[in-house]
Amino acid sequence: MNGSAAPSPGFLSKTRGCGVLCHITSLPSPFGCGDLGPGAYRFAALAASGGQAFWQVLPLNPTEPGLGNSPYASPSAFAGSPLLISPELLAADGLLDSDDLCPLPPFPDDRVDYPSVIAHRAPLLDRAAARLLASPPPAYFAFAGDDGAAWLDDHCLFVACREHSGGRPWHEWPDDLRLRDPEALCRAREAFAVRYDRERALQFLFFDQWMRLRRHCAGLGVRLIGDLPIYVPYDSADAWAHPDLFRLDEDRRPAFVAGVPPDYFSTEGQRWGNPVYRWDEHRRTGYAWWLARFRHLARLFDVVRVDHFCGFVEYWEIPASEPSARHGSWQPGPGLDLFARVRDALPGLALVAEDLGHVTPAVEALRDALGLPGMRVLLFGFGPEMASSPHAPHNHDRASVLYLGTHDNPTARGWFEEASDEERTRLARYLGRPIEADTVADALVRLCLQSVARTAIISLQDHLGLGPGARMNLPGTPFGNWEWRCPPDLLSPGLAAHLADLASIYGRTAPPSPGGDPIVPEPTPT
Repeated sequence: MNGSAAPSPGFLSKTRGCGVLCHITSLPSPFGCGDLGPGAYRFAALAASGGQAFWQVLPLNPTEPGLGNSPYASPSAFAGSPLLISPELLAADGLLDSDDLCPLPPFPDDRVDYPSVIAHRAPLLDRAAARLLASPPPAYFAFAGDDGAAWLDDHCLFVACREHSGGRPWHEWPDDLRLRDPEALCRAREAFAVRYDRERALQFLFFDQWMRLRRHCAGLGVRLIGDLPIYVPYDSADAWAHPDLFRLDEDRRPAFVAGVPPDYFSTEGQRWGNPVYRWDEHRRTGYAWWLARFRHLARLFDVVRVDHFCGFVEYWEIPASEPSARHGSWQPGPGLDLFARVRDALPGLALVAEDLGHVTPAVEALRDALGLPGMRVLLFGFGPEMASSPHAPHNHDRASVLYLGTHDNPTARGWFEEASDEERTRLARYLGRPIEADTVADALVRLCLQSVARTAIISLQDHLGLGPGARMNLPGTPFGNWEWRCPPDLLSPGLAAHLADLASIYGRTAPPSPGGDPIVPEPTPT
């Protein structure tokens, strides 16, 4: 592959629009964690009536309590999270009885209590999977055969083997399974068939519910933005099934891990611990694993945000023996060689480059060669270099996607309450008026929507003016994140009307829905 890639089809290229950032787990649900059921349909309807063209979510992959329930640290780059499967839709589809849905534990409305949610949903999912497997629909066999049978088999076998081993990571399994001896894998499929089949059924149910929601959003004129994390954990189905694609030693343990070097924010840098890739091996295989990832996400979303885009140009590699990120080195990534192949294979796939952090001229050159929109984050625009900051509104460009803040930032109000006197003063000077904690979110939301950037994405928390307690993630803290939930009463017709008014004022109203009035699945009484 040589030469420059064709420009992106440009999902933002001609019209102004806006969207809302809200992960599925943050939605209201009587079952303690947002899911793909009626709450998601109601939220899609609210977004549509509020003039929103886009709904952005975080990765939908399974999460792990031991990894802080982060959707960016999943044991599978392809699988969906069973916690997002809606019990109400399972009952509506005849896979649960209405009596199965009650009584309910006293789940909190404003956060996800993951241990309680997992404990409550596990038997419900067991019953639904058993009923599905007793009489599988034709679509189940099509899913197992057509939707990437390789990843599905690897994931289900990984889950079954890990559970059989008592939860131990794959590098502690017996050698024949750790090294994936073909005969051992066949024996494991037979010996652990019950758990294997249950996981395959859950994956079918997840993707069936997701695709139904996606079709519903398309009918409302709301486009879905997903996320592609650059790295996967070492204890993942991907590293177990494809060890040659990662920089592992002769014992299949990480030789080098990913992170970022020391900077203004951290004197030690950040040691993420994910194994880095053997890009030479990916190149030799024609980037088959990456093309499968992009193809998979293209089925699920209208737009994909490429996390840590800078790392595809140059990445920080740390010897696994090093306890911090201080002693690493920059290594070249695949750059255009990978993304040109992605564009050739999926010419209609719209991408957004998360070009934050170590942004070099080479990163900008790759982004521009691909014709991808980059990102701007308004909360980054009020530092000491405000006049020249690319994140300050007067320096925005039309092609970028503007965020007030991402899932890694505080809310607007939280930022203001934690800000230094100098930062507050700079913001007041920029706005030309004093600002207070109870008005800062509205002021910054309006500043985003006024921007020349054609697309503005604003978190639900900031539209609601919520404070520090509504922050989704604090980088560098392993636990206590990804828990925020929106109480049901805050998703009101008044909020939809307010969003629609803002979209109208700033010329960002989405076109009328092509699908008529929204139809929200009726929940089974609980």
